[in-house]
Amino acid sequence: MADVGLIGFPNAGKSTLLRAISRARPKVASYPFTTLNPHVGMVHYADHHQLAVADIPGLIEGAHKNRGLGITFLRHIERCSCLLYVLDTSQPRPWDQLHVLMHELEQYQRGLSKRPHAVVANKMDLPEAKENLKELAMHIDLPLAPVSAKMGGQLGPLLALLRLLIDHKAEHGISPAAISPTPLR
Repeated sequence: MADVGLIGFPNAGKSTLLRAISRARPKVASYPFTTLNPHVGMVHYADHHQLAVADIPGLIEGAHKNRGLGITFLRHIERCSCLLYVLDTSQPRPWDQLHVLMHELEQYQRGLSKRPHAVVANKMDLPEAKENLKELAMHIDLPLAPVSAKMGGQLGPLLALLRLLIDHKAEHGISPAAISPTPLR
Protein backbone atom coordinates (compact mmCIF):
# COMPACT_ATOMS: atom_id res chain seq x y z
CA MET A 1 0.00 0.00 0.00
CA ALA A 2 2.63 2.55 1.07
CA ASP A 3 6.21 3.07 2.14
CA VAL A 4 5.07 4.75 5.36
CA GLY A 5 1.82 4.43 7.31
CA LEU A 6 0.58 7.19 9.62
CA ILE A 7 -0.71 5.47 12.77
CA GLY A 8 -2.60 7.26 15.53
CA PHE A 9 -5.80 7.80 17.46
CA PRO A 10 -8.75 9.54 15.82
CA ASN A 11 -8.12 13.31 15.62
CA ALA A 12 -4.36 13.00 16.15
CA GLY A 13 -3.85 15.00 12.95
CA LYS A 14 -2.87 12.23 10.52
CA SER A 15 -4.96 13.59 7.63
CA THR A 16 -3.75 17.13 8.28
CA LEU A 17 -0.17 15.85 8.28
CA LEU A 18 -0.67 14.02 4.98
CA ARG A 19 -2.10 17.23 3.48
CA ALA A 20 0.94 19.16 4.76
CA ILE A 21 3.59 16.85 3.28
CA SER A 22 1.91 15.83 0.02
CA ARG A 23 -0.68 16.92 -2.51
CA ALA A 24 -3.23 14.44 -1.13
CA ARG A 25 -6.43 16.05 0.10
CA PRO A 26 -8.10 13.74 2.64
CA LYS A 27 -11.10 15.15 4.47
CA VAL A 28 -10.15 16.98 7.69
CA ALA A 29 -12.69 17.66 10.45
CA SER A 30 -12.77 17.97 14.23
CA TYR A 31 -14.80 14.82 14.88
CA PRO A 32 -13.53 11.23 15.34
CA PHE A 33 -13.39 8.81 12.40
CA THR A 34 -13.37 11.48 9.70
CA THR A 35 -11.13 9.09 7.76
CA LEU A 36 -12.86 5.78 7.05
CA ASN A 37 -10.59 4.65 4.21
CA PRO A 38 -6.85 5.12 3.81
CA HIS A 39 -5.59 7.98 1.68
CA VAL A 40 -2.19 7.83 0.02
CA GLY A 41 -0.07 10.84 -0.80
CA MET A 42 3.26 11.04 -2.58
CA VAL A 43 6.14 12.88 -0.93
CA HIS A 44 8.63 14.24 -3.47
CA TYR A 45 12.29 14.90 -2.67
CA ALA A 46 14.77 17.16 -4.49
CA ASP A 47 16.69 14.11 -5.79
CA HIS A 48 13.46 12.90 -7.47
CA HIS A 49 12.94 10.14 -4.93
CA GLN A 50 9.27 9.60 -4.03
CA LEU A 51 7.64 8.00 -1.00
CA ALA A 52 4.05 6.84 -0.70
CA VAL A 53 2.60 7.83 2.69
CA ALA A 54 -0.74 6.37 3.82
CA ASP A 55 -3.15 8.06 6.21
CA ILE A 56 -4.56 5.07 8.10
CA PRO A 57 -7.96 5.60 9.79
CA GLY A 58 -7.69 6.19 13.54
CA LEU A 59 -7.21 3.27 15.89
CA ILE A 60 -8.77 3.05 19.33
CA GLU A 61 -8.07 0.87 22.33
CA GLY A 62 -9.46 -2.58 21.57
CA ALA A 63 -8.92 -2.26 17.80
CA HIS A 64 -7.45 -5.76 17.71
CA LYS A 65 -10.86 -6.95 18.99
CA ASN A 66 -12.48 -5.05 16.07
CA ARG A 67 -13.59 -2.06 18.15
CA GLY A 68 -14.08 0.95 15.88
CA LEU A 69 -13.61 -1.11 12.69
CA GLY A 70 -10.19 -1.98 14.11
CA ILE A 71 -9.47 -5.17 12.15
CA THR A 72 -10.23 -3.42 8.87
CA PHE A 73 -7.89 -0.55 9.77
CA LEU A 74 -5.16 -2.85 11.12
CA ARG A 75 -5.11 -4.80 7.83
CA HIS A 76 -4.03 -1.62 6.05
CA ILE A 77 -1.03 -1.27 8.40
CA GLU A 78 0.22 -4.73 7.38
CA ARG A 79 0.85 -3.32 3.89
CA CYS A 80 3.09 -0.45 5.04
CA SER A 81 6.88 -0.89 5.14
CA CYS A 82 7.50 1.69 7.89
CA LEU A 83 5.33 3.31 10.54
CA LEU A 84 5.02 6.85 11.86
CA TYR A 85 3.16 6.99 15.15
CA VAL A 86 1.34 10.35 15.13
CA LEU A 87 0.61 11.52 18.68
CA ASP A 88 -1.60 14.41 19.77
CA THR A 89 0.93 16.14 22.00
CA SER A 90 -1.70 18.59 23.26
CA GLN A 91 -3.27 15.74 25.25
CA PRO A 92 -1.94 14.78 28.70
CA ARG A 93 0.53 11.88 28.78
CA PRO A 94 0.99 11.48 25.01
CA TRP A 95 3.34 8.52 25.59
CA ASP A 96 0.27 6.55 26.71
CA GLN A 97 -1.11 6.96 23.18
CA LEU A 98 2.06 5.38 21.82
CA HIS A 99 1.88 2.43 24.22
CA VAL A 100 -1.77 1.75 23.32
CA LEU A 101 -1.08 1.96 19.59
CA MET A 102 1.92 -0.38 19.80
CA HIS A 103 -0.04 -2.78 22.00
CA GLU A 104 -2.91 -2.90 19.49
CA LEU A 105 -0.54 -3.64 16.62
CA GLU A 106 1.20 -6.38 18.62
CA GLN A 107 -2.11 -7.95 19.66
CA TYR A 108 -3.21 -8.00 16.05
CA GLN A 109 0.06 -9.38 14.64
CA ARG A 110 3.23 -10.08 16.62
CA GLY A 111 6.11 -7.91 15.36
CA LEU A 112 3.91 -5.43 13.46
CA SER A 113 4.76 -2.56 15.82
CA LYS A 114 8.48 -3.31 15.42
CA ARG A 115 8.66 -2.40 11.74
CA PRO A 116 10.95 0.58 11.19
CA HIS A 117 9.21 3.38 13.02
CA ALA A 118 9.43 6.82 14.56
CA VAL A 119 7.16 9.17 16.49
CA VAL A 120 5.59 12.43 15.34
CA ALA A 121 4.65 14.79 18.18
CA ASN A 122 1.84 16.68 16.43
CA LYS A 123 -0.11 19.82 17.35
CA MET A 124 2.95 21.68 18.60
CA ASP A 125 1.15 24.94 17.82
CA LEU A 126 -0.98 24.42 20.95
CA PRO A 127 0.42 25.79 24.25
CA GLU A 128 0.09 22.60 26.30
CA ALA A 129 2.02 20.60 23.69
CA LYS A 130 5.35 22.25 24.47
CA GLU A 131 5.44 20.99 28.05
CA ASN A 132 4.09 17.59 27.03
CA LEU A 133 6.87 17.26 24.45
CA LYS A 134 9.52 17.46 27.17
CA GLU A 135 7.75 14.71 29.11
CA LEU A 136 7.27 12.61 25.96
CA ALA A 137 10.98 12.79 25.11
CA MET A 138 11.78 11.45 28.60
CA HIS A 139 9.31 8.55 28.28
CA ILE A 140 10.28 7.19 24.87
CA ASP A 141 13.51 6.07 23.29
CA LEU A 142 12.61 6.50 19.62
CA PRO A 143 13.29 9.06 16.91
CA LEU A 144 10.93 11.96 17.64
CA ALA A 145 9.85 14.73 15.28
CA PRO A 146 7.78 17.56 16.81
CA VAL A 147 5.58 19.23 14.17
CA SER A 148 2.55 21.41 13.71
CA ALA A 149 0.83 19.82 10.72
CA LYS A 150 -1.89 22.48 10.79
CA MET A 151 0.59 25.37 10.65
CA GLY A 152 3.22 23.55 8.58
CA GLY A 153 5.86 23.89 11.29
CA GLN A 154 8.99 21.71 11.43
CA LEU A 155 8.06 19.60 8.40
CA GLY A 156 11.64 19.65 7.03
CA PRO A 157 13.09 17.52 9.84
CA LEU A 158 10.09 15.17 9.57
CA LEU A 159 10.65 14.69 5.84
CA ALA A 160 14.32 13.95 6.53
CA LEU A 161 13.27 11.38 9.14
CA LEU A 162 10.87 9.74 6.67
CA ARG A 163 13.68 9.41 4.17
CA LEU A 164 15.99 8.02 6.86
CA LEU A 165 13.42 5.36 7.78
CA ILE A 166 13.03 4.22 4.19
CA ASP A 167 16.75 4.38 3.36
CA HIS A 168 17.73 2.35 6.44
CA LYS A 169 15.01 -0.18 5.70
CA ALA A 170 16.26 -0.55 2.12
CA GLU A 171 19.95 -0.75 3.06
CA HIS A 172 19.87 -2.68 6.30
CA GLY A 173 16.37 -3.98 6.85
CA ILE A 174 16.40 -2.32 10.28
CA SER A 175 14.94 0.72 11.91
CA PRO A 176 17.06 3.81 12.56
CA ALA A 177 15.58 3.62 16.07
CA ALA A 178 17.91 0.68 16.64
CA ILE A 179 20.85 2.79 15.51
CA SER A 180 20.11 6.29 16.82
CA PRO A 181 17.29 6.73 19.35
CA THR A 182 18.05 10.45 19.77
CA PRO A 183 14.99 12.72 19.41
CA LEU A 184 15.04 15.15 16.50
CA ARG A 185 14.46 18.76 17.45
